[in-house]
Amino acid sequence: MKLAILGAGMIVKDFLTMVGAIPEIELKAIVGTTRSIENLQNLKENYGIEAMYTDFDHCLTDNSFDTVYVALPNHLHYAYAKKALEYGKNVICEKPFTLRLSELVELKEIAHANDLILIEAVTNQYLANYQAVKDALPKLGELKIIECNYSQYSSRYDAFKEGTILPAFDPKKGGGALMDINIYNIHFVVGLLGMPESVQYKANVERGIDTSGLLFLNYPNTKVVCIGAKDSASAIRSTIQGNQGSMIINGPTSIINQVELQVNKSEAQVIDQKLGEHRLYEEFWIFNQVIAAHDTKFAERRLEHSLKVMEVVELALEDAGIQLG
Repeated sequence: MKLAILGAGMIVKDFLTMVGAIPEIELKAIVGTTRSIENLQNLKENYGIEAMYTDFDHCLTDNSFDTVYVALPNHLHYAYAKKALEYGKNVICEKPFTLRLSELVELKEIAHANDLILIEAVTNQYLANYQAVKDALPKLGELKIIECNYSQYSSRYDAFKEGTILPAFDPKKGGGALMDINIYNIHFVVGLLGMPESVQYKANVERGIDTSGLLFLNYPNTKVVCIGAKDSASAIRSTIQGNQGSMIINGPTSIINQVELQVNKSEAQVIDQKLGEHRLYEEFWIFNQVIAAHDTKFAERRLEHSLKVMEVVELALEDAGIQLG
């Protein structure tokens, strides 16, 4: 994969510390704003990136790369992914894919029309430990209850309470607990059970944005609650309960560091099959394979999953009376 990176924030810096472990990924360009030019220059030099741009349109005329990694704030994902697709580039887009389901549907249509790969970068879907959870589900018997709690006090919440609205809490920029951290829980559950029969979102709303909330997903035989909070903190873990056993995932659903499986009161078994220490390694290793093989069938399956997640998000925000963008 010949890659152009769009953005220079925390996720990009984290990605760059890992990507050297996948030598097949060639770093062809990084794109940012004129305000971040010193930061861009440092990243270019420190990580051997071939070119630097502050104009995305100019960058897209560069034929040295075939894929754009969109790692910008949430509200910019749709517009920049669309432009990259229209220029004939494959797109890897950070979560949440878009702010609206209709925007993702449009991106999918453009990708199909141009025979391009379009895929969402959401860590948990590609982790070996997540596959281990899927494989172990039948051992639990009939699934009854799933609870996912990803709650951590945001360093930006105090400023928000005092009236400084940063992107993490700005409804115009796709902020809020659901879109930031609870969305990992949604991906986790929808990847296991598919689209729920109904969605309810009971949120604590301040200045038009959810600072925390409980998302209820109803399945025929399974009841699910996904908890996401940026205004309070708790032990971060998920539990899956069936009539024959249970699983505990300690830590956030974005990482799935370790899985504890207990069946029929037997001694608990610890499952840890992760392939790399860095949380982004497994997904980008797979992305490289998918783009190298131009595996549109795999990308299509992943898009169908992302569309379900966006539908859940849209139903949840509507239920809570929250308008983004």
